[in-house]
Amino acid sequence: MPRAAIAIIMLLLAFPANATEAGWALVRNGGQVVLINHANAPGTGDPANFNIDNCATQRNLSDRGRQQARRMGALFFARAAPIERILTSRYCRAIDTATFAFGESEVEEFPALDPLAAEEDAAKEQLDAIRERILDHTGSGNLLMVTHPSVITALTGVQPRDSEAIILSRSAEAIGAAARISFN
Repeated sequence: MPRAAIAIIMLLLAFPANATEAGWALVRNGGQVVLINHANAPGTGDPANFNIDNCATQRNLSDRGRQQARRMGALFFARAAPIERILTSRYCRAIDTATFAFGESEVEEFPALDPLAAEEDAAKEQLDAIRERILDHTGSGNLLMVTHPSVITALTGVQPRDSEAIILSRSAEAIGAAARISFN
């Protein structure tokens, strides 16, 4: 392969990292709340025989998704981003994203991070529980919350990509997206 082609490929691979430097600057300083969309899990929804306690009945991470999660953890470590707590949805694709990235002992399930409930009252209750956790975070490390696109969109208005991190801006009036980090 000619050197020019290699240089172009290297430049393209570096672009997402440059585009997310603002996000890295925030998490490196700590004290942030970060919503993370689970890594690549092909398909939509879950099978009809879905069982929250049985990963074989759920949509799971692909090989690409496992690589995305490992890359995420490696980058958090390499960038020296302090992690105080990791909360995750109870769905296997979210738990696996968190454990491949950060290790099993660090992960704590938080049911409110499950996909957004279909019933309006239940969804409101779920989002209120997440908002409370977000607004209560005052630690010096980062609070990571591994969840699903429906939850991230409902909270921020942002449609996340696979294994994308959304660093939140937060106040009593509003929660929004301050920056994004892509791990694709």
